[in-house]
Amino acid sequence: MVMKKIALSAALTTVLALAACNTVDGAGKDMKSAGSAVSDASGQNKK
Repeated sequence: MVMKKIALSAALTTVLALAACNTVDGAGKDMKSAGSAVSDASGQNKK
């Protein structure tokens, strides 16, 4: 019974960790996109 709880906790932790990584990755892409838009609008487009 204890092993089942440990296994379930480990699985849940893994799923939540992977979801958090994808959330942070998506937020980073959004911030990069917003920064590019501001840069383009200001005329300081670096290539």
